[in-house]
Amino acid sequence: MLGRFHIGLPTLSPARLLATVALVQGLLAGCQAPAVRTYEHAAADLGFTGLEVAGEPFDHRVYLNRAASAAIISRLHVYIDGDGIAWHGPGRPALEPTARNPLVLRLMALDPDPAVYLGRPCYLGVYNPAICAPWYWTHGRYGKPVVDSLVRALTRVLDDHAIRELTLIGYSGGGTLAMLMAARLAEVSTVVTLAANLDVRAWADHHGYSRLTGSLDPARQPPLAPYIRQLHWVGEGDQEVPPWLVEKGLAHQPDAHAQVIPGLDHACCWEDRWPLLLKAVTKQEQATRQEGPAG
Repeated sequence: MLGRFHIGLPTLSPARLLATVALVQGLLAGCQAPAVRTYEHAAADLGFTGLEVAGEPFDHRVYLNRAASAAIISRLHVYIDGDGIAWHGPGRPALEPTARNPLVLRLMALDPDPAVYLGRPCYLGVYNPAICAPWYWTHGRYGKPVVDSLVRALTRVLDDHAIRELTLIGYSGGGTLAMLMAARLAEVSTVVTLAANLDVRAWADHHGYSRLTGSLDPARQPPLAPYIRQLHWVGEGDQEVPPWLVEKGLAHQPDAHAQVIPGLDHACCWEDRWPLLLKAVTKQEQATRQEGPAG
């Protein structure tokens, strides 16, 4: 998720960046980070099947729920997690960016439809020292290499199924990526975001962070096609991604539907509301099937 730990972009000298990468490589080679173990244990407890899927150029951790493991499925929900821990302080990128709280896994566990959790590049212990660097979870967290690799990995997940309908569900920075991925996947019919940073530049300016110059920005991309239905939810008490910022990010999306939910903030209490929100997602999906493309 978009944490409160100096997520802005301190300038790193090349020497310091290389030293950081070397330290990451050594630490990840020697032991598994606690956050990664937390996710693995949570996935096992929830009955998910874990896979490692090749994107381009990154590999990705993927978890499937039981419904997604069926031999024949035609629709799929794809969950994309937030940014986790990008920085530990000014000039100190995190060594392991995986979020401490596997909230998105728990949301997926409440979903009765076929669903997969699509891990982000270099997260969840899937770390290739030849290509992984802090850039991909700091400056370039929403960059074209990240988006393209997520799309390629998801395409490979779909290869064994005749998927006709994809719903992308992104939490926090995962919602940013869902919006960027949607235009690149012909099967996408619905995009759902929760507490999502939909105007990356405005978000950085609001918090006084350096801008993510290595990233794409949904607010500065062409609007999604009208047949892609959009549902965007944000908590009334969200201080990380305030409701006005979501509204600003959707100003050029004429077919988007946004709602501010009382009693929620950036992290609390999405699990409690998710079963009801999923019903709204299902209603949109059913409307797509019955009415054809929106707009």
